[in-house]
Amino acid sequence: MTKQVKKATTAFPEEFITKIRLVLTSEKNRLEKELGTVSTDGDNANFPEYGDKEDENANEVAEYAANLTIEDSLEKSYRDVVKALARLEKGDYGTCRYCGKPIDSRRLLARPTSSACVECKKTITQEV
Repeated sequence: MTKQVKKATTAFPEEFITKIRLVLTSEKNRLEKELGTVSTDGDNANFPEYGDKEDENANEVAEYAANLTIEDSLEKSYRDVVKALARLEKGDYGTCRYCGKPIDSRRLLARPTSSACVECKKTITQEV
């Protein structure tokens, strides 16, 4: 018995979806590579080692803290890319998750991980 793959049902032309998939896949690979260089998880902790003097220790802590912020930002971007790729596979890429209307293709080209249309995003950011 062969497994059936669900065909994406999107309002966008196949060329557009192919372009977005390529951009997202490329971004996913880039983020994985960057995360590998700054990861602080488990045994891969990259705590800088400058020396034992007080100013050297302060520099180590500052760099480590900066790397945590960078890592957090990279992880968030990575999650967004993975979710966008999942929406592509599921067939609901380009549909606003709040109102269900199509997201403008120009917005998706500018920010391929978008899951909200401009109107809903404005509403959300004004509420916060």
